[in-house]
Amino acid sequence: MPTVDPRLLRAFLATAEELHFTRAAARLYIAQQALSRDVRRLERELGAELFVRTTRQVSLTADGARLLPYARRVLQAQEELLAAFGRSGGGVPRPPLLVDVNSPGMVGERILARARALAPDEELMTRYESGLTGAAAEILAGRLDASFGRYAGLDPAVRVRLEQQPVRYEPMAVILPEGHPLAALDEVPLAALAGETVYAGAGNPRTPEWTDLARLLLEERGIGIAPPAPLAVGVEEFQRIMAKSRRPVLAVMGFPAMPETVIRPLVEPVPLSPLSLVWRKGLAHPGLEALRRAAAELAAEEGWLRRPAEGWLPAADAQVMTSRS
Repeated sequence: MPTVDPRLLRAFLATAEELHFTRAAARLYIAQQALSRDVRRLERELGAELFVRTTRQVSLTADGARLLPYARRVLQAQEELLAAFGRSGGGVPRPPLLVDVNSPGMVGERILARARALAPDEELMTRYESGLTGAAAEILAGRLDASFGRYAGLDPAVRVRLEQQPVRYEPMAVILPEGHPLAALDEVPLAALAGETVYAGAGNPRTPEWTDLARLLLEERGIGIAPPAPLAVGVEEFQRIMAKSRRPVLAVMGFPAMPETVIRPLVEPVPLSPLSLVWRKGLAHPGLEALRRAAAELAAEEGWLRRPAEGWLPAADAQVMTSRS
């Protein structure tokens, strides 16, 4: 009975998702010539052309598009089988799980630390992509495996290729410059921000899901959204830009401290930022299972998914946070 080598399917899948032979080869840690050879061999064995190749681009043929869901299912089944027996596929070391934790000091780092303790033989590597929209693009391109953020804020065409697990309702806060009239308060009622202009990442292409959440919360209460600021890369640059503008910054409780600022919880109502663990649909990796287990354990131990009665949350987010992939 004819069979198809899983290695050939992995070469096809990486190329189909990257639509670029060089990037696909780098993703698989093989030479581009070896990748091209495996794709051509698969085409011969199936008797079908899978890609249209030009000097400018690579695209799937109709047969390639037809093969794609089958290849994903076969490789997922193989990974699940081998993972059950503590092995990785293809006779090569399993690649690390690349996990975006958004920013240093956030809850994703705690989950990742627990996951590493649960799966000490797996390599889980930290990345910092800053926002879920940016991270999701990297996940779908195969350059990241998992991230955290507001899943309901992603484009539906992106969500259909991802899976998610609700993790936490994060109480939102405002970062105020020292000396701001509201900095003397222990808690800041949302109504007290009326007339203010608050920075919420407007213009940052990696974080539109966060800016959208801010608009839903602030605009109906007469609180302005600050126009785009220069895109800051890195914590130090962000802190410098915010110190220069001296605008209030929308954040979540637990956001790392910034020099010459104070962070105050928002109340009346308590706005909630919904946090999900997000990964590529069909991904099978023991590190991901450890990450999901770690998130679930911490959520149960610390009540992260108990929604406060006075909490504010958009309806679309509430629906996501009561579902589970």
